[in-house]
Amino acid sequence: MRKNNADLLVVGGGPAGMMAAIAAAEAGKSVLLVEQNDRLGKKLRITGKGRCNITNDCDRDTFFENIPTNPKFLYAAYAALSPQDTMAFFEGLGLELKTERGRRVFPASDKAIDVEKALESRLRELRVEILPAKAKQLILEDGRAVGLSTNRGDLLAFAVILATGGKSYPLTGSDGSGYALAEAAGHAIKAPLPSLVPLTSSARTCAEMQGLSLRNVSLRLVDNESGKTVFTDFGEMLFTHFGISGPLVLSASAHLTKREKNAYTVFIDLKPALDEATLDNRILSDFSKYQNKDFCNALSDLLPEKMILPFVKEVGIDGRKKVHSITKEERARMVRLLKNFAIPVTGTRPIDEAIITRGGISVGEINPKTMESKLVPGLYFAGEIIDVDAYTGGFNLQIAFSTGRLAGLHAAESVLNQTEGN
Repeated sequence: MRKNNADLLVVGGGPAGMMAAIAAAEAGKSVLLVEQNDRLGKKLRITGKGRCNITNDCDRDTFFENIPTNPKFLYAAYAALSPQDTMAFFEGLGLELKTERGRRVFPASDKAIDVEKALESRLRELRVEILPAKAKQLILEDGRAVGLSTNRGDLLAFAVILATGGKSYPLTGSDGSGYALAEAAGHAIKAPLPSLVPLTSSARTCAEMQGLSLRNVSLRLVDNESGKTVFTDFGEMLFTHFGISGPLVLSASAHLTKREKNAYTVFIDLKPALDEATLDNRILSDFSKYQNKDFCNALSDLLPEKMILPFVKEVGIDGRKKVHSITKEERARMVRLLKNFAIPVTGTRPIDEAIITRGGISVGEINPKTMESKLVPGLYFAGEIIDVDAYTGGFNLQIAFSTGRLAGLHAAESVLNQTEGN
């Protein structure tokens, strides 16, 4: 009879892997956590610009509205660990939390490392063994996952949980290696693509407005071929030397299903609170105030300084033209541009710069109620390796925690069934 190194193996020491290990250990099983980095939670410590947006304190409907890819797959995972459960879990570990705008939940210290330390402390309490090693291949026995080959030798167990992340931020360990492990075991991989990633543009206006942040604007992402709006939201964005970024843009990037150049255009409504007639009256009021000034010097109440010259170029009105000479048709052009400032999208920044990865293990090959592979008994998945992703705001970390807990609980249950069967 073979001797196991532990009841179950968890591959990957990120948020999903740590939560899976904790859930299984709390269920009374011995757990060996395999992590290729020299320490756990390397990517976790840089999330939220080092502050770590743990979750979003929202209701169930809002949670699923923020998951554009395969939301129904996560129903059972949500039931296993809701955002409120996650908050209670961390508070139970002694981590003080705070909730900010948009219901985003952060550690009160604003330090992501405190989140990682809380998880690592719980792992120690539960006597989860941590092994720094590089996974090479799953060990299958009669079609069942029973272990892992690593650069430090073979490890055996009753079940294996893959929580190796996606391909974003590869220097943190999310290098796509988990896909190869699953693929070698027979799983189909949906090609990993960048998501929650800045967008590139050929528009000269972006570079001219580099560093300009816009608040309280509305953004639409339009499919150029069909003319359909595939995403729209209200919030903040930023112009960069390569294109556009910021929360609105990152969320929009999750809807780029086409990857050919110039497939989409972003339209920015700079004055979403005003309809066209009200906006025209606002312009008339400004023009009355600045009636003897040049057009380019009469827009300071309407636009940020860095946007004035690019706007003047785009609207096609001579910047030296006196305001009192601006025609009704030229004002109409201004209104249209203010409500639909167009940025052609040429693509995204590289996957290395993406916050998360789209794609991964096909959800059709995973039991959503247990996170166990439908193809390989004893193999479970958690976190970003699965083909699910969400918008910014704490939703992706919540997915990692929820799927990790569900996988850990059911992997532990399968260990119990096997040991009782023996």
